[in-house]
Amino acid sequence: MTGPHPAFAPATSRQSGVIHAVLGPTNTGKTHYALTRMMAHQSGIIGFPLRLLARENYERLVKLKGERHVALLTGEEKIIPPGARWFSCTVEAMPLDRKVDFVGIDEIQLAADPDRGHIFTDRLLHARGKGETLFLGAETIRGLLRQLVPGITIETRERLSRLTNIGPVNLTRLPPRSAIVAFSATEVYAIAEAIRQKRGGCAIIMGRLSPRTRNAQVALYQNRDVDYLVATDAIGMGLNMDVDHVALAALHKFDGQNSRALTPQEVAQITGRAGRGMRDGTFGTTASCPPMSQQLVKAVEDHEFEAIKAVYWRQTALDYTSPETLLNSLMRKPPRPGLITGRTASDLDVLTGLMQMDDIREVARGHRATELLWDVCQIPDFRKLGDGSHTRLCARLFLDLLKHRRIPPAWMEGQLRGLDRLDGDMDTLMHRLSGVRVCAYVAARTGWMHQSRQWQERCRAVEDRLSDTLHERLKERFVNRRATALLRRPEPGAASEALHAVTPQNRIIVEGHEVGQIVGFTMQIDTPADSREGDLLRRAGRRALRQ
Repeated sequence: MTGPHPAFAPATSRQSGVIHAVLGPTNTGKTHYALTRMMAHQSGIIGFPLRLLARENYERLVKLKGERHVALLTGEEKIIPPGARWFSCTVEAMPLDRKVDFVGIDEIQLAADPDRGHIFTDRLLHARGKGETLFLGAETIRGLLRQLVPGITIETRERLSRLTNIGPVNLTRLPPRSAIVAFSATEVYAIAEAIRQKRGGCAIIMGRLSPRTRNAQVALYQNRDVDYLVATDAIGMGLNMDVDHVALAALHKFDGQNSRALTPQEVAQITGRAGRGMRDGTFGTTASCPPMSQQLVKAVEDHEFEAIKAVYWRQTALDYTSPETLLNSLMRKPPRPGLITGRTASDLDVLTGLMQMDDIREVARGHRATELLWDVCQIPDFRKLGDGSHTRLCARLFLDLLKHRRIPPAWMEGQLRGLDRLDGDMDTLMHRLSGVRVCAYVAARTGWMHQSRQWQERCRAVEDRLSDTLHERLKERFVNRRATALLRRPEPGAASEALHAVTPQNRIIVEGHEVGQIVGFTMQIDTPADSREGDLLRRAGRRALRQ
């Protein structure tokens, strides 16, 4: 939902309350502060950069205020009780035509992101609460906030704990409660397999995971079923976990167009997940990644980064006279210093693709049809196949909506029936989950389907089944529970020896796992998964029998 919000006038033309910002690195309590401020008002809306964070904070608000008073709005989910007063949303889905006392935006420095930045910039310039507006983000956007929002007051918060570099550490020597960060699915899988073989197992965090799968993987780590986490840079945005050390497996990433070096701010955002509350954290590199430069280390440890010089902007006062005038209005140049044009977003790519189709050109005439065309272009390309299938999907839905004013139930039924399958490997399941997200977005759009609430619930049920299956596949692939239990080091204050027993049948049990049996005066270990586990079983068995 990145289109215009006609009922929401520019901030400069409407009366608004106090506008302020709270800036600082990770682990400063900014989000907790924002939720507290919102609940101090009679009504409020807060926008988060990720669907997962919107859901997570919705659940926190429900516990405090009750289901009747809290709403959730993301591209794929809409829960809006009649008496809703506080809204947890993704930034894209914020209902900006609703007048509320408080408006908050998290990670406002993402206005400098070349892909999504124009959405955050629009909220920065126009989203206002009647009583209070609050922006949360990194210190790097301070100067531009002062430039773009006259009269804003800014508070800086210090990190609650220290972050210290310990240099490169071999994968096999990483301390427990470590997160290893790579920048592609292939690298994540390779590192996760190495961790499984050498350290028993790990949890997986990637942006392609559904919130349900991601939460289940987080629980696997938080419950200490595994001591290691392998993730993409998706870990850097709002994921609060008991991580003591963050190790980067690369200092470059592919950003959708080019392979480029990570910026110091990005390194800090990721490595800042080490340490929590008042507990200090460490960071470094691992695998084949070279050590960080002294300049980079100093910038991360001291939280000193180059200021953002400009943020990305796109016109939101659009001309719906025709597809051509719409496109021209979208291509307008930024109106003031500090604003620049970003990359061509996927919705703009879809629009130009649809305008080249004969059957679309024939019917996309006039204000109503053009506005509907742009609404359809907002359907996110979660699958990212790059084969034109997403544009064809949008064309089909546009024609159905223009002709029938609703999407036929048979289309949704066919889509979900094809996606509701639990066979296939991990990547196949993730691809199906992306397809379900498209269906959920369509079902959540107001007025697009009859009985939209039932279709949203159906999409959620399919997503949940796929998510649970994906979680189990990840555990089967990357977790050796027996090896993990035997390798686990005791927590501070716990007994140093592993729990052990010998059953009446002479089976040797260590930490609840069978490792072998006593035969006469010898010990026979069970068949190991690999040679390294065999050594581990022998050591565990000998320690148990010595007692």
